[in-house]
Amino acid sequence: MTDALKRLSEAGVAIWLDDLSRKRITSGNLAELIDQQHVVGVTTNPTIFQKAISAGWGSPRSSEAESGGGYEQQLADLAARKVTVEEAVRMITTADVRDAADILRPVFDATQGQDGRVSIEVDPRLAHNTRATVAEARQLAWLVDRPNTLIKIPATKAGLPAITETIANGISVNVTLIFSLERYREVMDAYMTGLEKARERGLDLSAIHSVASFFVSRVDTEIDKRIDALGTPEAEVLRGRAAVANARLAYQAYEEVFGSDRWLALERAQANRQRPLWASTGVKDKAYKDTLYVDDLVAPNTVNTMPEATLAATEDHGEITGDTITGTYGQARADLDAVEKLGISYDEVVRLLEAEGVEKFEASWNDLLKSTEAVLERLAPSEG
Repeated sequence: MTDALKRLSEAGVAIWLDDLSRKRITSGNLAELIDQQHVVGVTTNPTIFQKAISAGWGSPRSSEAESGGGYEQQLADLAARKVTVEEAVRMITTADVRDAADILRPVFDATQGQDGRVSIEVDPRLAHNTRATVAEARQLAWLVDRPNTLIKIPATKAGLPAITETIANGISVNVTLIFSLERYREVMDAYMTGLEKARERGLDLSAIHSVASFFVSRVDTEIDKRIDALGTPEAEVLRGRAAVANARLAYQAYEEVFGSDRWLALERAQANRQRPLWASTGVKDKAYKDTLYVDDLVAPNTVNTMPEATLAATEDHGEITGDTITGTYGQARADLDAVEKLGISYDEVVRLLEAEGVEKFEASWNDLLKSTEAVLERLAPSEG
């Protein structure tokens, strides 16, 4: 062990696991990661739940160990009650989040609520419906019923006012699917507007927390594809540089916004900063070091949510040498400008990635609903 994870934590980066399953909870694996690998939070999304629950669809007579996922008994009980597939999925996913939140509760208490958090996402089919998203956020907060929950809301145009209202209701939020610098600034504004409304309503701002999930690897995946299509040496040297540059400029925006007079007024009212969270940090291109989006995105008061493979790689050979963001803004701006000069439109890329992000999560959710419905039908007791 290189103690890279320890150094990462000491540099001010909170390590969150980008995965959750019932097997991970019941086997003690999550508790072990918290105890031994400096994990202080968990994020989930529709794709993670789709994969986790699908792993448990064995025979209704098989044991939990045989089925692998541990969901069979609950699915059988839900089938016996003849619940709708939407209710079944929510009962299953909120149970996992609740149990994970209980495991992380000591971290939550020790960090005064900053870490020890577990995120659960609103129904991705509501991404463009503000009112329904706010209602879903309230429902999820009530269902999980744990103070260390974060409700994930996508940073779509309709999501921005939903973020504001949810924060104004005193519910902590993980804003997800942020790709562009402009949208990130809108997210920070939505958060502060929500805090201002919460203050007007007499709520305790110190109890409200938020992170802003800025997606990383998908930016390189899309821009590298366009660079490869150009096929020139000038373009080739920019492969694998856009995502880190984009994230570093996001941190610059974070420092600017949370150093403003508007923020300082909220801070005096005991408000908490909305930390940047680096999401999608698993490297997609094997040509790059598998800890690229960890090593190059180290800065105080940030979160890095990693799939288990990235967590293990960082533990084994991560090169954590301290802050790798502050002071890099000029080079980061130059890298993005150079990509733009190649004829690759930054605005077009980030708009595409946001749309695709919503579509991918919606597709995973629909797959989960369809598969769960089939299992419920198979497990339903015969009439008579």
